[in-house]
Amino acid sequence: MTSYFDELETRDHNEREAQLFKDLPAQIVYAMSAPGWKRYLAGVQPSKITDRQALAQLPVLRKTELKDLQAAEPPFGGFTPGGPETWGRVFMSPGPIFEPMGLAADPWRGARALFAAGFRPGDMVHNCFAYHLTPGGFILDEGARALGCAVIPAGIGNTELQMDNIEALKPVGFTGTPDFLKILQDKAAETGRDVSSIKRALVSGGALFPSLREEYASRGVSVLQCYATADVGVIAYESEAVEGMIVDEGVILEIVRPGTNEPVAEGEVGEVVVTNFNKTYPMIRFGTGDLSAILPGASPCGRTNQRIKGWMGRADQTTKVKGMFVHPSQVADIGKAHPELGKLRLVVGRSNEQDTLVLQAECSNPADGLEDAVAQTMQKICKIRGQVELVGVGSLENDGKVISDDRPAAA
Repeated sequence: MTSYFDELETRDHNEREAQLFKDLPAQIVYAMSAPGWKRYLAGVQPSKITDRQALAQLPVLRKTELKDLQAAEPPFGGFTPGGPETWGRVFMSPGPIFEPMGLAADPWRGARALFAAGFRPGDMVHNCFAYHLTPGGFILDEGARALGCAVIPAGIGNTELQMDNIEALKPVGFTGTPDFLKILQDKAAETGRDVSSIKRALVSGGALFPSLREEYASRGVSVLQCYATADVGVIAYESEAVEGMIVDEGVILEIVRPGTNEPVAEGEVGEVVVTNFNKTYPMIRFGTGDLSAILPGASPCGRTNQRIKGWMGRADQTTKVKGMFVHPSQVADIGKAHPELGKLRLVVGRSNEQDTLVLQAECSNPADGLEDAVAQTMQKICKIRGQVELVGVGSLENDGKVISDDRPAAA
């Protein structure tokens, strides 16, 4: 049994970077043949986007923007170079946000993640992601079939019928949310059914807690997870090393400070931004709205691409304070006005039945009057009065939070 899906996974880091950024200008040219991308990237010269520094100068298209852009120009906001004949299937995710599948094999690049989880040609896979309207079921269905597996399109619910299928067809693989396999296993144990043919699983769409992974292992099932979105497909996946998630070979991944276009330092938590090479639905610096961080070094499994910690929460921390919305981008603007400041966090609280606002700012050598100056800038940018608290460098937790709403839930 081979250890890797293909030779791309073990490339030298510099070789990978060179190839990705050799291919990127042509992908940007192609994307800009779509009217939405032509407007969004107006003024961009694709031939100059040949490294990460140049890519970081492009605007981030955030998922929160996409809904409004699609509503203004349905169904995809003008971000598809081709027409309906190229879409194959069209899905609706919560929002609503619409996504085309495309006609190519394995359009979301699921096969690589499945291979890393131990799936092999000839396996039969019981797929319990939803097939109705949303693309979840198809993302790994298409990947499994591209890998050479047979797929049982089980979908969600109907546990009795699902156990009938498992007992009769004896699939060795499972795909679905982290907890649904446990629902099947528990129901089988309760009713005397046999689902023990399942030996490996690839899960997504929720947290795989260590205790649940251990419980699956005790029942003879090896479970790994992948991180994917409907817009860009598989972004990263676990290997048998289970040390972070390895970035997929078909994307360029960045971590940026929430509310900005600016990449953060390695290890700092920020928003996951992805550029793909899809021809049906190209995405250039797409802000997923998810938080994660780059892990140093390469995986012990031998795959050499970047690793991320996995899903660490949501980046869109827009909060309503005293009747006004405060956005992460406004906090970033305060930092730009005061470059002597480091990491910033706006803490929203509640005192005497009123909202309170405290901007915590890291600063190594604050000048006299800096707190007052920053407070004035905060009022100018956010249109709300608040206090400023200067703290030492490294004092603020590395969790990606730019706005922390600490008000009681009932407030």
